[in-house]
Amino acid sequence: MDESKYEAFLLAVDHGSLTAAAEYLGYTQSGITRIIKGLEDELGFPLFIRSKKGVRLTENGKTMVPLFREIYRSMQNIKQTSADICGTVRGTLTIGCYFSIASVWMPTLLRGFQEQYPGLSISLHEGSNLTMDRFLNEKSVDCCFCALPRTASVDWIPIFEDEVVAWVPKDHPAAKAGVLDIRDLAKEPFIQTHPGEDTETDTLIHKFHLKLDVRFTTLNAYTTYNMVSNGLGISLDQKLRARKWSGNVAEVPLSPRQFESLGIAVPSLSDASPAAKKFIKYIREMNFKELL
Repeated sequence: MDESKYEAFLLAVDHGSLTAAAEYLGYTQSGITRIIKGLEDELGFPLFIRSKKGVRLTENGKTMVPLFREIYRSMQNIKQTSADICGTVRGTLTIGCYFSIASVWMPTLLRGFQEQYPGLSISLHEGSNLTMDRFLNEKSVDCCFCALPRTASVDWIPIFEDEVVAWVPKDHPAAKAGVLDIRDLAKEPFIQTHPGEDTETDTLIHKFHLKLDVRFTTLNAYTTYNMVSNGLGISLDQKLRARKWSGNVAEVPLSPRQFESLGIAVPSLSDASPAAKKFIKYIREMNFKELL
C-alpha cells in the first residue's frame, strides 16, 4: 500500500506549500512535485493552483480533500491493525490539543505513553476551540484533547473539570477578597486572548451578556498573563493554563463559579485507529489530579 501520495497531498494542503510538505517528508522539491503531478495525472485534473507564495486548492481539489483524508486514515488503520495482530504497535497518532493541555499535561502523558508504545510516532497539533472543531470536522486528527466541541459531531469522553478564573494583579481588591463577581469584569480594562475563537471568555460574554472594556487583545495567553502582571488590566482563563507560570498575578474564582469540561473528542470511537484507542484507554486510566 502506497499512502505517500495522499500524505504528500494532505501535507501540501495543510501547509499551503509543496516546499513545506517536502521538508516534512524529507523529499526534494522535485520529488514532491513529481508525486503531486502523478496524482493529478491519475485523477485527470489539477489539484492545486501554484504561485510564488505557495499552493492553493482548485475547486476539484477542495472536493477531493475529505475523500483523501478518509483514504489516508483507512490505510493507516490497516497498517496499525495488521501490526497489532502481529503483536507490535506501529504507525502515527495525530492528536489535536489545547495550548494549555499541550504545555502542562502532554509532556508527562506522552512520555509515559511512548514508554508503553515506542513504535508509535506522535504528531501534536495545537490550537483553540475553533481549531479543534475544524480538525474534528475534517478528520485530520485521530482525536482532540480539548473542551466539548460545539460544531463537530463527535464521541466525547470527559476527563477533567477545569475552573475558569480571573487573572488580576496581586494588589487588586478581588485578590484580597478571594472572589470576583463575574459582572464586575465589565468595570475594568480587560485583556482578551484569542477574541472570536470561541474561547471561555467568548462563552461567558454571551452567557452573561457582558460588555467588556477590551483595551488589549493578544494571540498568546502568556502575553496576556504578563500584561496583567504589569497592571494593564484583568483577564480570564482556565486555571490549568498558568499552572507553571509565576508573576504579579492572582487567580481569583468567579462568582458564580465557572468550570469547563475537558476531555477526549473522537470523530467516531467505533472507527478510531488502534493507536487512538490505546491512547484513549491510557488517558482514561490516568489520575489527572496527581498531575496538578
